[in-house]
Amino acid sequence: MFRQATIHDLDAICAIYDAIHTQEEAGITTIGWIRSVYPTRQTAKLAIEKEDMFVLEAEGRVVACGRINQEQVDCYQDGNWKYEAKEQDVMVLHTLVVDPAKSRMGYGAQFLTFYEAFAKEHDCPYLRIDTNARNTRARAFYQKNGYWEVGSVPCVFNGIPGVELILLEKKV
Repeated sequence: MFRQATIHDLDAICAIYDAIHTQEEAGITTIGWIRSVYPTRQTAKLAIEKEDMFVLEAEGRVVACGRINQEQVDCYQDGNWKYEAKEQDVMVLHTLVVDPAKSRMGYGAQFLTFYEAFAKEHDCPYLRIDTNARNTRARAFYQKNGYWEVGSVPCVFNGIPGVELILLEKKV
């Protein structure tokens, strides 16, 4: 079940972030995040307050979440986008995460399907996503689901220096 996140989901969302941070620190995964920098409890709380955080519930608990809105981060200006889209025609998915204990169960793909339907409902045919170049698993996942890598932009991203941000795009 997909729904807009509420403040009651904050602990569950942060538990997913913490599990991913722990895997990153242990060298189990490579995403490029830094604990206490991004993502944090505060970034999740702000997204809930802005009403653009969505969760996927399964088995009675939050198993995935992400922000969906029309906010294109500053470095998107430097992207070599395939489609010249007006801002109002673009929907962006930020910080899609799946609980590591529930990985490879199709929840990420379900979230993308939800995101694409949400964009269509809001008359936004152009979809944009970004990920750290280091996150090869996410890059392969997005490409498998029809997103094109349109380039990379070096930047400080969400407070993390030295990020090579991969920009991805899809038209629905």
